[in-house]
Amino acid sequence: MPVFFLSHGGGPWPYVDDMKQQYATTEREFKALPARLPARPKAVLVITGHWESDVFTVSTAERPPMEYDYSGFPSHTYRIQYPAPGSPQLAQRVRALLEGAGIETGEDARRGFDHGTFVPLGLMYPDADVPVVLLSMKSSYDPREHIRVGQALQPLRDEGVLIIGSGLTYHNMRGFGRDESTPVAEAFGNYLDSAIEQSDGAVRDRMLAEWESAPGARLAHPREDHLIPLMVVAGAAGADKGTAVFVDHVMKVPMASYAFGG
Repeated sequence: MPVFFLSHGGGPWPYVDDMKQQYATTEREFKALPARLPARPKAVLVITGHWESDVFTVSTAERPPMEYDYSGFPSHTYRIQYPAPGSPQLAQRVRALLEGAGIETGEDARRGFDHGTFVPLGLMYPDADVPVVLLSMKSSYDPREHIRVGQALQPLRDEGVLIIGSGLTYHNMRGFGRDESTPVAEAFGNYLDSAIEQSDGAVRDRMLAEWESAPGARLAHPREDHLIPLMVVAGAAGADKGTAVFVDHVMKVPMASYAFGG
């Protein structure tokens, strides 16, 4: 399986008419992602920018609930359902791989699908018939530690599991829609593109670990919760070179999604 980093957009946008028009490119491209896979995945492992914990924590629910972790949206967006099953078996496999690499883990039987999960997967697999497991970030946000987690998870790719990091390449809530944010997002995006496209995985991982040295880094990500899932994906990519699958432009900033391998 390839591995994906997806810029998932703002809130429950596919369920809000005005926003859906803004994200027309993202909608089209998310729907096309399954065709890039060599086979239908047995399960999906999502590292979402909306879940962090003191240790890397895996969701174990057989029927995960919903997490409406947004505010100010129409009332119907708090009744969205994405009834994909969980996979306790995959959850235990993830824990075994991480613990085998010396990485402390936990589990959460109550964690459900936030919009960083149900938005892309709802477009990729609208029938909600592919099992989904979530893996939290660690609240330290150490990029090297998250790359190491991805490296430990590489065997899943040969076991039919699709690994997705869900976040954004630009995530400054005060910057969206402002003219001055465009050059910031472009400069930081260019740095990410350069890192992702490296033919040497070690060089790529070093550049990503040193992301704060990039132009506009802290203006693009005052808090790096939506960037850190990319570190896990890069680690899982191993030696596979990455490429931008597409770039959408919304609220005056570019938002890129990447694929590695496959």
